[in-house]
Amino acid sequence: METQINLTEQKFWALPEPIQGGNYELIQGQAIQKVSPKYFHSSLQAAFLVIIRSWCKKTDLGRIGTEWSVRLELNGERWIPCPDLTYVSYKKLPKSWRQNEPCPIPCDLAIEITSPDQTFKQLEEKGIDYFLAGVLRVWIVDPEEISLTVLHPSGLIEKFAQDTVIEDDLFPGLNVSANDVFGEADLL
Repeated sequence: METQINLTEQKFWALPEPIQGGNYELIQGQAIQKVSPKYFHSSLQAAFLVIIRSWCKKTDLGRIGTEWSVRLELNGERWIPCPDLTYVSYKKLPKSWRQNEPCPIPCDLAIEITSPDQTFKQLEEKGIDYFLAGVLRVWIVDPEEISLTVLHPSGLIEKFAQDTVIEDDLFPGLNVSANDVFGEADLL
């Protein structure tokens, strides 16, 4: 597909169905195709979904989706990224919300899994954009290093590997380690 420049959100959603299906993101007025996931990526995405969805059901605090686009504003422009996983609390988006559309507000957590042609630095820069748009946490998953990195809006960066547990007041009761996720994904 040819890249169209200066797309509005309305024009973006009017593009052909494959774009609406989550294979593209709206970035600076352009429809940008996402990298096609490979096995590690797919397995990790499924593992996070199992772990975090289980926590969501147990705590009744929010919802999570895979490849769920988020409507954001960045530098005065509409930005529609499609994180690998998107978590939003019921405090921000009520449990009663039932629309088949992108997440209409900045999510609490965006999880991005590195792909072979992406660098950690690229996803870290995307994380900064997420924060500027109101997202509260970004987790970057590195299948090569078997690690999870948590980015905070304050600039704090925490790297977790093996059995070190991520604990965050934003997600009470969710205690997860790299080994939990990579084990669930059958990648250990």
